[in-house]
Amino acid sequence: MEISEIKQQLTLSDVLNHYNLKPDKHLRLNCPFHNDKTPSLQVYYKTHTCYCFSSNCKTNGKSLDVIDFIMHKESLTKREAILKAKELIGGTASPVQQLTKAAILTKMFTYFKNAVHNSKPAREYLESRNLDHTQLEIGYNSGQFHHGSRRDQYLIDSCLKVGLLLDKGLTGRTGAKAYVPFGKGGIVFPLKNKDGKVISLYFRKIDPADGRSRHFYLKNRQGLYPKYPKPETKKLILTEAIIDAATLIQQEAITKDFGILSLYGTNGLMDEHLAAIKGLKDLQEIVFFFDGDPGGRGANKKYAAILVDECPSVQISQVLTPDNEDVNSLLDGHTHSVLYELLNNRQELGKIQVESNLIFSNEKETNEKPVENKKSELGTSNPANLIYKGQSAEYQIKGFKRSQLDSLKVSLRITNGTADFRSKVELYDYKQTGTASQKASEILNTEPELIEKDLSRLTTLLEQYRETYQDKESDPNNQVEIKVPEATISKCLELLKAKDYFQKLNELIGKTGVIGEEMSRLLLYVIASTYKTNDTLHALVQGSSGSGKTHLITKIAELMPPEHTTLLTRVTESSFYNYGESELKNKLLIMEDLDGLKEEAFLAFRELQSRGMLNSSTSIKDEKGNIRAAVKTVRGPIASLSATTRGAVYEDNMSRSLVIAVDESAGQTTKVIDYQNQRASGSIDTSQERKTIEFLQHCMRLIRPYEVVNPFANKVQLPEEAHKIRRLNQLYQAFVKQITILHQYQRSRASTGELITEKEDLRIACKILFDCIVLKVDELDGSLRDYFEKLKKYAQEKGGKEYEFTRREVRQVLKVSKSQQHFYMQQLHEYEYIYQVNGHANRGFKYQIGYWDSLEALRAKIQDGLEKQLEKL
Repeated sequence: MEISEIKQQLTLSDVLNHYNLKPDKHLRLNCPFHNDKTPSLQVYYKTHTCYCFSSNCKTNGKSLDVIDFIMHKESLTKREAILKAKELIGGTASPVQQLTKAAILTKMFTYFKNAVHNSKPAREYLESRNLDHTQLEIGYNSGQFHHGSRRDQYLIDSCLKVGLLLDKGLTGRTGAKAYVPFGKGGIVFPLKNKDGKVISLYFRKIDPADGRSRHFYLKNRQGLYPKYPKPETKKLILTEAIIDAATLIQQEAITKDFGILSLYGTNGLMDEHLAAIKGLKDLQEIVFFFDGDPGGRGANKKYAAILVDECPSVQISQVLTPDNEDVNSLLDGHTHSVLYELLNNRQELGKIQVESNLIFSNEKETNEKPVENKKSELGTSNPANLIYKGQSAEYQIKGFKRSQLDSLKVSLRITNGTADFRSKVELYDYKQTGTASQKASEILNTEPELIEKDLSRLTTLLEQYRETYQDKESDPNNQVEIKVPEATISKCLELLKAKDYFQKLNELIGKTGVIGEEMSRLLLYVIASTYKTNDTLHALVQGSSGSGKTHLITKIAELMPPEHTTLLTRVTESSFYNYGESELKNKLLIMEDLDGLKEEAFLAFRELQSRGMLNSSTSIKDEKGNIRAAVKTVRGPIASLSATTRGAVYEDNMSRSLVIAVDESAGQTTKVIDYQNQRASGSIDTSQERKTIEFLQHCMRLIRPYEVVNPFANKVQLPEEAHKIRRLNQLYQAFVKQITILHQYQRSRASTGELITEKEDLRIACKILFDCIVLKVDELDGSLRDYFEKLKKYAQEKGGKEYEFTRREVRQVLKVSKSQQHFYMQQLHEYEYIYQVNGHANRGFKYQIGYWDSLEALRAKIQDGLEKQLEKL
């Protein structure tokens, strides 16, 4: 047996069960390869690997497969571990352990299928529901598939493994084992995985004594019914229930043109459904064939909103199921053609928008009914495939030039369901439209006058659509508004209403790939989120080259809705003045390298930060061709995140921003390298990171820029020693305001509509801003202070306060570049923190620390002062 075959047949779950190891709910367990007090071994069932995150473990840094696990667990050689793995597959492992869940369920479903033939109630029920068990994969669970005898123990163990039997324990008198069948008396449908294997079962109970139908799924429901759609599927019908899908599967006239997929009720669109649908590269249309009741119609809109978001290029349609009917019940008293006729008369739903901005806990409830928009004749859900249903045929427009107003040349497909006509037509040329109508009528077997009439109406609709499109493009205030999917809103609100909201938020930020720097990442998130308000904030992140400062600000920027974020790598001197008047309004600007800005661009950036507006005098040509002066205005406000390697930039830029120093400590470096290694080894689930980013973006879309009243505004005073104390206090008040806005789902409102700041908002603000306040008080900037603290520690360890050192020895110990060290030493010398004691220019100088300040004492003093004020609130 090859190693690849072993890994295919032996799962990590089987190996862990063999060693009686059971991961917790987070799929972690105490590592068996070292003395582990807290669970540090992460299990990945998807890849059948595991990884120990403890640096004390001999396996740290390596992803272990099933063979590696056995080798380390029993201290075996590679060959011995392979032999042991083979043994687990086919030797000492019990027969039940040998079989996968899919194998057991396949065997059991075969048993259930055979049981239909022996059960008159099952056959009668299927007949009453117009289901032919000879055509369908369908079974019946009589509950008699075990007897408790010794010879049936293998079958019992198999059923226990997959959940078809529940162990009740020992009976009172005999002491024998008692079992409860799962889904007894139910029709059984198989749910299949991507490989077509039975991975779960659905039971629909038929016993009339119950008085109602009951539905059962095996625990940890997986798989789809009837199966994953074929990759080449172009049209897909979604049904509300499995029995409806089974009904449609029997209709050959439908299955030859459509794929069939069942959801699991009006709340049963699962992630597995979405993944399967998104994997259909040729998919053109999704058709909802739901029940004709309020639940079914509501599910139509709810799921259409989700699928429009997930599959923007796919047309969404619905079948108008008659009132109080479903797919299956339609066959009672009707021929099978009724399903095909309803399907042929389906209607396009269009792009349903979820009005997430109406769902706010702080808003007053209203009984007003929404006004229904009139359905457009032109289907525009997919801009690359516009659809018009005329009197004689359906017209699909594959593309035309929206900006060319004197022409309307289109790539056109005309179809009636049985025949197609394709051509490029200039709709403004009556000769071309006449010729196209004549040729299409011959192919489609219809009257040319009807097609010509349809083309005339289509021309009008395209003109209207083009004008709307042009208006949106030319409007400087136009911004793409992405609506939050309805299914996501409740999850977002759950986070936004959580008592420990900021703690959970910080944990989620960490799951997006922002490693360590817990306070800095939270600070940057709050600053970035102010882009919606008029009191925007700005951050300046300092750090040496390669310290990760740019990575930090760009990762935080990813958590904001991308439609409101502008990332700038390079800025020319006058480029800020050339934006449209409202193009930067309420935008978040990311300046990847502030060092590259020239003075003119710096000036414009400063004005956008402080005034939120740029006015420049320029020359324009009027309608008569005369050149005259005019004022060009670019409006903000903007929020911004910038990165720099400089210890100090222009004073006005620094005072406008909250300054943050990148953590360049050895501990942070270890965390980053750990993450990089895990990502490279495949241990990091990057798709989950992406989902978390999208979730936080949706959460931000639900935040409104309310005004805020802070009754404690004069209760907390910042340290008087801080530089530019007036501006710092202004930034602090704006920060408290933003903390309140982010808590808007938990804060009360004044009678005039403003949010009211609570004491907790001030505590959170002081905690997050603490390091920024210290930097404003400290004479040294962040990166320079970090270097000086390391220098003091080194000198103290080597010889105390009188120790003399050279640049070379410090550079080698602290691992800084020569140019960066030169800058630091020059700054410290100018500030009189160090001085030169002796040496020569050719042989090098020696230095000594002249000022031994205490950063810890400064931090303690500031923290004590703030805490005392907060206690008095």
